[in-house]
Amino acid sequence: MSATPRQLPAAAIPDGCPPWEGMHTRRWTQASAPRWVPVRVPLRVILLVDLCALLAACGLADWGVQPFAAAFLALQVVWLLVRPEIVRITAALQVLVVVVLPVAPSAWVVPCAVVLAGVSALAAQLRMEARKRQSDAALAASGGVTAPVPQGQQWRGRFFNIIGVVLVVAGTASAVAARDAGAVDDRRVALAAGFFLAGLGLTALLSGILGRRRSAALRREPAPVLRVLVRAGGLLDTQVFAADDVGALRPLFTVSLTEVDGKDGKDGRDDEDLTDDDPGPLREAVLYGAPYDGAEVLLVCAAEKPGEEPTVERSIGPVRPLSDSYVRVALRVEKSRAARDAVYEERSRAAAETVARAPYAVAGKGVRRWRSGWADWLTAAMAVAGAVHFAWNEDDVWWYGVGGILGLVAVRVLPKWLAWRITADRDGLWFNGLWRARHIAWDDLRLVECKGQELKIDSRGPIGEWSVIGFRWAWLERKLGFVHPYERAAAEITAMWREPAYRPFAAAGERERRRLLWPVAVLVALVWAAGLILA
Repeated sequence: MSATPRQLPAAAIPDGCPPWEGMHTRRWTQASAPRWVPVRVPLRVILLVDLCALLAACGLADWGVQPFAAAFLALQVVWLLVRPEIVRITAALQVLVVVVLPVAPSAWVVPCAVVLAGVSALAAQLRMEARKRQSDAALAASGGVTAPVPQGQQWRGRFFNIIGVVLVVAGTASAVAARDAGAVDDRRVALAAGFFLAGLGLTALLSGILGRRRSAALRREPAPVLRVLVRAGGLLDTQVFAADDVGALRPLFTVSLTEVDGKDGKDGRDDEDLTDDDPGPLREAVLYGAPYDGAEVLLVCAAEKPGEEPTVERSIGPVRPLSDSYVRVALRVEKSRAARDAVYEERSRAAAETVARAPYAVAGKGVRRWRSGWADWLTAAMAVAGAVHFAWNEDDVWWYGVGGILGLVAVRVLPKWLAWRITADRDGLWFNGLWRARHIAWDDLRLVECKGQELKIDSRGPIGEWSVIGFRWAWLERKLGFVHPYERAAAEITAMWREPAYRPFAAAGERERRRLLWPVAVLVALVWAAGLILA
């Protein structure tokens, strides 16, 4: 990326604010924790670890470990990833728990628990020391220059408080319900699950408290300031670069931001030009606060559109430094994604050229329909196979409990994959839904695209967005010269949208518009219930 960054007005830059660049940024990146210490863990990985830890706690309890000890051992892994501040204390408590309580019929559990406590305490200590080094390096880079932090409404921590209360209530309910369980093993598993959920809830409450305290501390007095470059990434994630890295080659850290005035965090980007996955332009910014792993910061950024006022954006998540190895891996992943996207773009052009050669054959005189096909059915089959594999267990409680929850998800998701339908007539597009059909007029369309595995159609009206995700294999499409059904549908709908002469002449009848999905949902529910009972 070689474009000139969007300039920040001189009035928005505090007097004497130094650029963060050169030796100062290298010193900051070198202060990171060792590579084996888990610092930057994606949210999806944390959620997966939470689920696996819950299963591990239940499995240890079923095997004979005391429920409280089983939950504590599983939570230790979660605390290492999300709350290293308390790991040194919880590691000592873990050793005490496994020594005092008769944890299991096997002697190897105690030494394994002690080793886990030692490794966790060491990793947490290294991570906390790295935080101190990074904070000192950032303070040195600021040269003692500080400025009052722009004020705004304080919302930090409320989401974690809500999630924490819900989890604590769920854990308490599970522990209370364990008294009514028939078998001893079922009571132990229910107690372990209850203790784990309650501990996870308390962890979320602690995260909310810490986030709010750090955010308040940042605003309490003038904070150190540094000039940097920023670029909005996917969702609310923002990459922060050195002030002299105009090529955006090496991000220093990422942080989730949202505007102080409560906007949605897209910073004025036009939805017709950019999607959530598209990075924004490189912009100048002033960073308030010393950044380190877990820190709260605030940025005053140049507007993404020329002529607009600078935006004040606060962190809604902690600072997460990027190591050199992470940047190298991310670069390889980006190159692989770019190669795959190039194939998709070439297939999209091929579909558009096919439509352009015979545009009036797209619709004809009658209505035009697109419906689910092999890509959707294959996606549904893989999803069902994965769900059954995950839920399969000889334990009836697990099989019926998890299988029932996955069944509810299947009833909601599978009908669309199996029987989605788009009908185009002279008035616009009709989409069949679970309970009702939705309509988007031609003039209300805003976006029609096939991006990767997703076919997306968006509108300006209250209907909003419709999308479906299906299986694709870029390599095979390129080798065979095959045009995916989603690409063909997007090209044909786009041609009708852009050129009214290509649209159908007729209006869709009531029967054609109202091919709803609820009969398919009933069939899915019956088949799923039969599978649970007969398996």
